[in-house]
Amino acid sequence: MSDADYDVAIVDSGGANLASLQHALTRLGARSRVTAEAGSIATAPRVIVPGVGSAQSAMGRLRAAGLDVRLPQLRQPVLGICLGMQLLFSTSDEGDTDCLGIIEGRVRRLLPTPERPVPHMGWNSLTERRPDPLLNGIVDDDYFYFVHSFAATPGATTIAATAYGESLAAVVRQDNFWGAQFHPERSGRPGARLLENFLRLC
Repeated sequence: MSDADYDVAIVDSGGANLASLQHALTRLGARSRVTAEAGSIATAPRVIVPGVGSAQSAMGRLRAAGLDVRLPQLRQPVLGICLGMQLLFSTSDEGDTDCLGIIEGRVRRLLPTPERPVPHMGWNSLTERRPDPLLNGIVDDDYFYFVHSFAATPGATTIAATAYGESLAAVVRQDNFWGAQFHPERSGRPGARLLENFLRLC
């Protein structure tokens, strides 16, 4: 598949959810390509930064490919998913890692309680939503699937939060960069709607 033949470049950051993400995009009629090649990513119409794993190892792979410099320079729509969203921030508690620095702030470790184990695994709705094209058609009773041990505190870039004992950033936006802490590819119809919205961004 040539660079001109696909709709989305999926950054190969070492995550294990690449196949399910590609299947979700295929169901929406989108052609995708998994790549760590900086040139292909730079020319792609849209870019997704997925992630299942650790911030430290993912950033190591991105640095080795020169993507720690290239990704923040992108001007097309970019979506970070789960760990991919966390990598958009300045730093992470996970391994005390310097991340991409696109969004100012630190991703911190969730603190477990007897009622709220960590990792946070399960279905949560979105709260405190602000209008944004990525969230078109998302309603109050839509639930999304979360699996994470680290999270960002809601701030100026948060366009939707969720609650897990406290308010957590669930969807963020900084210019042409969006992030979703949950897995839209595993979230049924609402997740498909969010991915469809992303495919409409230009």
